[in-house]
Parts: sequence; structure tokens; C-alpha cells
Amino acid sequence: MDEDHSSRYSWKADKTPVTFAVQRNTLADMLLVKDRILPNDLCVTVPVVIIGNGPSGICLSYLLSGYTPYLAPGATHPNPLLLRKLEERPDVSLLEQDLEYLSEGLEGRSSNPAAVLFDTLLLPDGDFGQDCASSLQWRRERERSVPHLVLGKGPPGGAWHAMEGSMRTVSLANWMELPGLKLKDWVRDKRRNLRNDRATPAEIASYYQHFVSETGLQSNFVSHTVVTSVRRALCSEGERGSVDQEHGERPGTAWEVRGYQKSSEGLELPFAVSAENVVLATGTHDKPARLGVEGEDLPFICHSFWEFEAAIARGQVDQHSDPVLIVGAGLTAADGVLTAHHLNTPVCHAFRRAVTDPALIFNQLPKVLYPEYHKVHQMMQQQQQQEVDGGFTGSYPGYVSYPKHRVVAFKPDHKCVLEGAGGRLVLKISMALVLIGAHPNLSFLQDSGRYLGIDPQQPISCRGNPVDVHPFTYESVQEPGLFAMGPLVGDNFVRFLKGGALGIASTLSKRRSKEGGLSEDSSGQAGSCSSLDT
Repeated sequence: MDEDHSSRYSWKADKTPVTFAVQRNTLADMLLVKDRILPNDLCVTVPVVIIGNGPSGICLSYLLSGYTPYLAPGATHPNPLLLRKLEERPDVSLLEQDLEYLSEGLEGRSSNPAAVLFDTLLLPDGDFGQDCASSLQWRRERERSVPHLVLGKGPPGGAWHAMEGSMRTVSLANWMELPGLKLKDWVRDKRRNLRNDRATPAEIASYYQHFVSETGLQSNFVSHTVVTSVRRALCSEGERGSVDQEHGERPGTAWEVRGYQKSSEGLELPFAVSAENVVLATGTHDKPARLGVEGEDLPFICHSFWEFEAAIARGQVDQHSDPVLIVGAGLTAADGVLTAHHLNTPVCHAFRRAVTDPALIFNQLPKVLYPEYHKVHQMMQQQQQQEVDGGFTGSYPGYVSYPKHRVVAFKPDHKCVLEGAGGRLVLKISMALVLIGAHPNLSFLQDSGRYLGIDPQQPISCRGNPVDVHPFTYESVQEPGLFAMGPLVGDNFVRFLKGGALGIASTLSKRRSKEGGLSEDSSGQAGSCSSLDT
């Protein structure tokens, strides 16, 4: 510890756990004793480490900081059965209630029942675009606080800070907000208008960063940190854990979290802490998905929207260029189409699905709320390759779509081979923009976390292979004490990832009440290291 703090914090070398009396000082104040630098000491034990500081991590930090939801006095709700269940125990916080009981019979756009429950309480009738009052009241109960750290590669807000700033989010503004601070009120205070009830990614990123400071969470957040390893700690003889027969080691119940922190001088400072619980809240924007075809590493192939913007800024593509090939049929691909079309740059748009496929995101968006994406969908329908004489004609000159086509190869001479039901064709392109989704970067876990997925033989994917968690605790089926939330469990929209925060916070709160503290074990000992808890 820093010398200036030696009189305030004490450490014990024996096996008696140390409890710190935290008054004005938070856990993060203790750890970040100088210049907000994390310790490189596994004897520092943190009850909860959250990896990822986007909206998932922020919302969980809010709940772990003592902000507690209750049924609001006089609350109404369009679901009378749910309301009657909540009225059975109106003075009991939602964190202490039976989430499975409350979730029975609810339906929503998430496959996670706790997410549907929390969403319908925060945004009653949210699916219909209504801005109804929440059925919940929030109270700050500091005695419920669970010390925790939130680690992120950038400022609070996560990947939202890297997203293109002028385009609007696909979600309505109130779907993007976090509990306790209405986004519309914040925008109004900033004296900005919310066009079509939707905000830009830049506004959302700024709102999330403001939320952390406004709610007093900032001392729990450590920015510019990269986690490189999360693994089970090894127990010494006599401590809990089953013996690893192959290596003769005894895995413990705690986790070792290692990585490095980037200083303002550009140095990479290593850190290491022990954690009783680890929460994976990394999102899925770290690793763009790849086609896995010949020539994909050629310099004119991009895998992110920002690379495309950079190419535009360099003058690499314009209205006189060969067409830009855009691969994918999601909203980011649609943003690429809109950007190129705005610049009068010719576009070839290839995607695997049929335009009428119900699973296509455009077929799920209300036309009135999302006119620009509806326009792209129209282009995809009306400008299909087999219907366009000479390629770039019709209602939308400069654009042609290739439904139910896949990329076979890219060639060094700027040619791309596509394959559809009618065979193969070759396109001459200026560049290709492959926007087919992204995968989470879980390289800090064993085998990149594959063993945590529903199918342990496949990489973790928000759509195809999410982390396998218990539906109401969000705890890994494979690893007790390891939790996952947000896109990692299939909740890609902010309105639903908040349910993961509810499930995790509820689980930790109930366990803490039952055990008398997160760090207590059956022997009443915490090993030779100190425990930071309230």
C-alpha cells in the first residue's frame, strides 16, 4: 500500500480474513491508491470483478452500489397478474424476490426470462413504442453495496465510444437508457432535440459516461485496462477444492484476474487481483466475423465500418470508383449502403438470405420508426441483380443487390467471385466491406471460453452459441462464481441486458444474506490473503 494510506488500512499475514470498515472510501479507493493504478498483488481479494464497462457493466455496477428496485407506491402495470404478484410483498426489494415466480407467463423479445421481467417493469408496453411510467421505485441502500471493480479498455460506455457518431441507434431512446436517469431528460438538459425519438451513438456514449458520474459509480471504474488471464486460483493443502488428478493441483473457489493497465505515459503496467466472482460483460464488438475465404486478407478488404470511413477520407472510393462490395444483411451493412449511396459511390450488395426471409432484421423493424433502414430494404428488393438491365439502373441508380449469394474468393486484381443458385459470377470492385457480425474476444479464458458455451465445440457467439448460464442467476453452468450477461448470453439490445444485472445482483445479494458475506467459507478462513469487503 502507498505510505499515505498505511495508517488507514491494515493487512494481516495470518489466515484471519480482514474486514475493512468502509465509510466514505469505496473498494476502488483502496485499490487505486495512487494515480488510479491497480495492484499487482493476488493477496488483494475483490468480491466482484466485472470485465467490460459498457451498458452491461454500468447497470450491474449501479445495482451493486446499493441502488435497489421496489414496487413503486400506487404503481400500475398492463399485466394485472404480475402486478398482483408484486403487491404480495410490496416492501421487499425486487433483488430479494423469487424472479422465476414473477417471470411465469411473461413473453417478450428476449429468450432470457429475467430480462423480460425487468424490461416489462422498467418499460411497460415498451414493445409498442409507449413511454409509460416504470412500475419500479429506486432507493439508495448503501448497506446493500457489494464492493466491485469494473474494468474496461476505454472510458465508461464501452464500444459506444467507437461507433460512428452521426447515424442513429436502432433502438428508441428510452430503450437505451439505464435505471435512474432518463435519457430524454438528459438530452433536454443538453438542449438537443431527439430526432424521431432516437439518439446517435455519440449521444448514447456521452449519456453512459455521464450516468456513471451522476450516480456516483466512477470510483468503481478503471479505464484503459486489458484483461489477459482469468483462471481459477490454486488452493494450498487443507483449503477447499477438488484435486486435479492429472496435475495434482487443487483448484480453489476464487479467480485470478491478470492484465495490464495503460498509463497516461503509454506504459503497460501489469496488475493482478483475486476475485470471488467474475462477471463477463464484454459485449461482442471485439472481433469482426470473417468469411474464411481465399483472399480475405488482401488490403482492399475491410471488416469494420470505421475502415470504410477511413478509405472514404483518403479518397480511396468516390462516385467514379469501381463498385464497393458490401457483404452482409444486418444494420451495420445497411449503414454502409447508406453511406456509399449518399456519396454516389456504386454499391454491390451480397447477402446469404432471401429478401423476404422473416429472420432478416429489416422485416422486424417498424417502417415508421426506421425510414432509412426501410429504404435499404426497398433497395434490396427492387434492385436485385437478375432484375437490373446493365447493373446500375432502376429506381436507385448505383446500387444492385445479390440475395442468396455467398463470397467464394477475393482476387489480387480487385475481383470477387460470388456464387448463387444460378452459378458463379465475377465482380470488379474497388474494395469490399465485410459486415457479417462480430465475435467476443474471450482470449483471456481457457480455450477462449468455448467450454462455457451451449456447444463447447464451437466459439462463443451471441446468436449461435451464447454462454450457457442459469436463466435467473446468469451464473455459468460450467463454472460457479463466473457470470455472463448482455450479448454473451444473447441479449443484444440494451433494454434486455439490464435483466442480466438484475439476475446477478439478486443472486449475490441472496447469497450474501445467507452466508453473512461474500468471502466467508465453511472454515471461516480466507487463506493467507486479505479480503476487501464491507
